[in-house]
Formats: sequence, structure tokens, C-alpha cells
Amino acid sequence: MNNLNERIAPDFITKLSENEIFVFGSNLEGRHVGGAARVAYDKFGAIWGQGLGLQGNAYAIPTMHGPISTIKPYVDEFIEFAKMHPSYCFLLTRIGCGIAGFRDEEVAPLFIEALNVQNIYLPKVWISIINEMRLE
Repeated sequence: MNNLNERIAPDFITKLSENEIFVFGSNLEGRHVGGAARVAYDKFGAIWGQGLGLQGNAYAIPTMHGPISTIKPYVDEFIEFAKMHPSYCFLLTRIGCGIAGFRDEEVAPLFIEALNVQNIYLPKVWISIINEMRLE
């Protein structure tokens, strides 16, 4: 079993190992023009016009279509997908915290359940936020 401290996604992901998946925030239209979405498109096989799910070595979670509550169903779908694909290692970027304009404190709580999924690696700042919430 992986220790949570060993499941920290790198701040900047520029290359992937064979079984690693780059998880990024997207828009529903799949126009990967900036931020992590552009990196996913340029480097990891994200598909133009596909704004959700696995594509190449990338996984898109829509973040650009409404308030934070509209992201939660896509996060839950991603977590279930990760559980069903234990051979992959999912490296999360700080989805929603760039172009979409959300704060880490808003997005991190959506991933509380991901702490129990051994093949999901979260940004260090999110792990800190979630741990602080759990202590309150």
C-alpha cells in the first residue's frame, strides 16, 4: 500500500512513465488552448474536441462550465475510473486553479475520497488542505 506522502503529484509534469496519466482541467468543448490543457494536448495525447475522460496519456476533468458544484460529478466519475484502472497512476494537476479561476481551497475538498485510492497522486497543497479540514 502506498503511503499518502508518497502519492504527491509533481508541481510541473513534463514527462510520463508508461503507466502514468496526466490529469488536467478542461472545458467541455475540448478546446485545449491554454494551461495544463495545452500541455495535455501538446505532450500527452489529449484530443481536440474531447473535454472529458481518458485520451492518450491524459484524463480531462471539465472545470470551465460553471460554479464549483458543477465540477463535483466529473471528479466523482474520475475517481471511479481510477478505481477501475489500478494499473494506471493518475497524476493530478491543480485542476480548476488556473484559467478556470477557482482557489485550491475550493477544489481540494472535491478530492477527499481520492486519498483512499492508491493510484491517484494529488498536488501537495491539496493534501495539506484536506488534512487540515479533517482535523477541524
